[in-house]
Amino acid sequence: MIKIEAPFTEEKVRSLKVGDMVEITGIVFTGRDAVHKWLHDGNEPPVSFKDGIIYHCGPVVIKKEGKWTVTAAGPTTSIREEPYQAGIIEKFGVRAVIGKGGMGEKTRLACQKFGCVYLHAVGGAAQVLAEAIEEVENVYGYDQFGSPEAIWQLRVKSFPVVVTIDSHGNSLHKDIEAESGARLAEINAAAKKS
Repeated sequence: MIKIEAPFTEEKVRSLKVGDMVEITGIVFTGRDAVHKWLHDGNEPPVSFKDGIIYHCGPVVIKKEGKWTVTAAGPTTSIREEPYQAGIIEKFGVRAVIGKGGMGEKTRLACQKFGCVYLHAVGGAAQVLAEAIEEVENVYGYDQFGSPEAIWQLRVKSFPVVVTIDSHGNSLHKDIEAESGARLAEINAAAKKS
């Protein structure tokens, strides 16, 4: 397990390779569809994402005694952000994106060019992942976007992820797609012969 702590520098990110299991400690910002489109449309974020991490997550957050608490923080499907992600990585200096299900070619190329990684969080483990969140430090756009789409500033400790797109052009998602396609062609060819 590789432990990465803030600040999330390009040097640290470029040291990671596809398949590395990583634990993150530091600040993570959530951001889903509404925020990605809003940034893509030319708006400036209310906080700096430079050398930061964006988590594709709509956390379940409740307020107890005047303090926000995250009760569930599972990843959402990342491919929905593919039209926007590369531009956001480039424009705002994002160093890592966390989500599930992988991302496409534009994001892979942006990770390689600008020194970013895609980190896969385990789906279906929302409560377990919430346990790695020490504190909600702030929330931005709550009134504008609503709770799930707001930008939540979370302090995490030992947040577990796997590198599935690294900053060297490698993508487990691309590899699996190619292998699956080749296997499907073999199955189809065998079926035609029989």
